[in-house]
Parts: sequence; C-alpha cells; structure tokens
Amino acid sequence: MEAPGENVRPTGAPEPAHHLPDVQAVIDSAKARGGMDALERFIRKRLPEAEDAEIVEAAEVAAEIVDSIPVFLARAWQEADERHLVSVAGPLLNLAERYFLQPVDLIPEMTQGLAGLLDDAYLVVRVLEHLDKGPQPFLDWDLDYPARFLRTLVGTTISRQLDAMAADAMQQVSEQLSELWSKMSYPA
Repeated sequence: MEAPGENVRPTGAPEPAHHLPDVQAVIDSAKARGGMDALERFIRKRLPEAEDAEIVEAAEVAAEIVDSIPVFLARAWQEADERHLVSVAGPLLNLAERYFLQPVDLIPEMTQGLAGLLDDAYLVVRVLEHLDKGPQPFLDWDLDYPARFLRTLVGTTISRQLDAMAADAMQQVSEQLSELWSKMSYPA
C-alpha cells in the first residue's frame, strides 16, 4: 500500500520536460553541419600539439558523449520522478535542456556544427554532477572523465561560465527548498 501522497507531485513542481526529442534533433542537425570534420577542426585548434590520431580519437569520444546526452537526461528525469524529486531536480534538468536547445550560446552549433554542442554537453554533465552530490547518489554514474574531457575541449573561460551557471541553479533550488521546509515547519 502506498503512503498518502506518495505519488502526488507537489504543487508548483515542474512536470518532467518532454524536450528529449528536440535535444536529439539538435544533435542530428549539428551532425549534418560538418559532422566529424568540423569537430576535428575545432579540436585541432584547441589541442594544436595533438597528433592526427589523437584528434580523431578525441573527436570520437566527444561525439560519443554528445550522443549520450539524451540518455543521460532521460535517465535523470526518470530517477527524479521515481524518487519524487522532480521539484528539486526538475529546475536543474530544465536549465540544461533549455541551454541545449538554444541555437546561439557560448559555442553556437549553428556555426560550429557538432563542436557547438560541447558546451551544451558540458553543462548537462555538470548539472548531473551537482545532483549526484546529495546524501544518496542520484544516478551514481562516474561523470568525472566526461566533465574533465569536455572542460579541456571547451576551455577554461567557457567551462567557468557554465560551472557558475550550474552552481547558481543549484543554489536557487537549495534556497527554494529551504523556504519550503521553513514554511512546512510552521503549524497551520
């Protein structure tokens, strides 16, 4: 038997986003605009000391991470829903999805093709890392390597901007939870 209110979404809690097909469409569109060649050119500029084989390998890893983003987001939404944490995780996941869907951002996919999704993928990974810092791991995935790898490709300036964006979103959610818990602690 379910506890009262166990499957009830809190008032004002965001519904799980349904932007995953749009995220996939952005990835497909970016691949169509230069694909791996554009990504390799971008990486060659970022890592001028790398040899051709290293550039190709880095591009393959980057493309694999970008291709995994819809799976990461779908799993995060599922976990948030199953744990009844959509009110906490939803705003963070919505931020990551909205950024991914913006055609013009720090590295625009409209002009950079697949390389333009590196910043978007980095933000998603950072948001998921923030969610994993709770008392119980959220997804319990090791996202350290993708985060470090993408940070290298997007550069220090962009990664710091995206880190701040993810941290600010987490801080806002934390403040909203504190207010909610404070209100709940007062007798009606």
